[in-house]
Amino acid sequence: MIIEASELIREIENDRSSMMATISPPRTEWTDKLYSGGWRHGTAGVHEVIEPATGEVLASVGMADQSDVSGAAQAASAAQSAWANMPVRARAEIFRKAAAVFEREAGEMVLFIARETGSLLMKARHEVQQAIDILYCAAGMPLQPNGHILPQMSGRFNFAQRVPLGVVGVISPFNFPLILSIRSVAPALAAGNSVILKPDPQTPITGGFFIAKAFEEAGLPRNVLHVLPGRADVGEAMCTESDIAMIAFTGSTAAGRKVGELCGRHLKKVALELGGKNPLIVLDDADVDIAVSNAAWGCYLHQGQICMATGLILVHESIVAQFTSQLTEKAKHLRVGNPAMEEVALGPVISAKQRDRIHQIVHESVSQGANLLTGGNYRDLFYQPTVLGGVRPGMRAFEEEIFGPVAAVVSFGSDDEAAELANRSEYGLSAGLISGDGGRALALGQRLKTGLLHINDQTVADDVVNPFGGRGASGNGTSMGGPADWEEYTQWQWITLKSSATPYPM
Repeated sequence: MIIEASELIREIENDRSSMMATISPPRTEWTDKLYSGGWRHGTAGVHEVIEPATGEVLASVGMADQSDVSGAAQAASAAQSAWANMPVRARAEIFRKAAAVFEREAGEMVLFIARETGSLLMKARHEVQQAIDILYCAAGMPLQPNGHILPQMSGRFNFAQRVPLGVVGVISPFNFPLILSIRSVAPALAAGNSVILKPDPQTPITGGFFIAKAFEEAGLPRNVLHVLPGRADVGEAMCTESDIAMIAFTGSTAAGRKVGELCGRHLKKVALELGGKNPLIVLDDADVDIAVSNAAWGCYLHQGQICMATGLILVHESIVAQFTSQLTEKAKHLRVGNPAMEEVALGPVISAKQRDRIHQIVHESVSQGANLLTGGNYRDLFYQPTVLGGVRPGMRAFEEEIFGPVAAVVSFGSDDEAAELANRSEYGLSAGLISGDGGRALALGQRLKTGLLHINDQTVADDVVNPFGGRGASGNGTSMGGPADWEEYTQWQWITLKSSATPYPM
């Protein structure tokens, strides 16, 4: 996610009360329902969506089970061919109309993202804007060339084209629910597939129903998109359902391993975008003030609940004391509260389960020898921004993805040691380096095992047009976004053409 400082200032200065005055009355079409052939009741009953900042019920939605997956897959498969063969300009127009719906209803969507996920309004605004950009990019896909003329064989025309897979299943998480759903839904549809989306049941509105409503209004044909909130059994059914050709999964590494295993067993294409333990390396020639600013943003944005969050801050031993002192002071002054109601730097984490895991990792790391410099405590779901100094390999704060507002500071003595520490992790999603010498930083960065590399920047960045994916425990080497979308959501078909059939010598 790329947000310039000037943009951030403008976002924060927006009048909160003015924005909230634009919010329309609560939606009713999805109350107690899911989206599959239209709005209807799910087989698995009703689920209440809870606002993490207040504990209040935001909405109640229908829940799917395995029978809903089977029915949706059959309907999506039946609808896919007609959708893929719709004139390309008509398909492109549907994406532009869906983007226009998002633009018209951005105020409602921003506030609902903030309430459903506990995020800052600034983050929610960015999420809506990036979703709009993704829709406009998808609108261009049907008009792009999608094949190659191959070297000619004697007597035949020889070419290859990208063709839809059929039905694509998308399983998305709670942290950036709108972006992490639509970044697969939109290009998969644009490539001619039909889609079944399972949003996280903690965030089904922003992770699914806003998307369904926009495409419905835009004129997407019936049964081309289904949205099925559900638990693990629904995700498992999607991985084993024969009518679903591919699964695009974003979530934890533990869950991703299970998804990958199931898809492999059923010979199903799978794209896994998983967790990260992303290093930010601060070299001895870095501007400490700027490095601290980058580290705080990477660690504490959206309470650290981002796969690209800065999970380790590797600081040269000559400046680590100054760096840690400044980061600790910054963390102490970051305000925590309800981002939908007040101007704060951090909101709540998503659930008590996640809060308790964060707390356990922090205090087990302290028991292993880390220094708790600030934070390490919580109220309700509001976890204080935390700084751990003296973190070393073997501690939980070094080894595990925390997915919370915790800065783990590690000291190193040389560029070689920094590379070794950064590469110790099983993860390989994102890395950042801060240095006064861009060439030195790039040379060090090219030694890191990472899918995303940012020189003189922190680890959290995504800009719609870039391929996005990790390696190792961060994913299976696939990428989503930009030039990777045609490769991800289609497969090659080789075609030869003779003017007439000829005999073979047998």
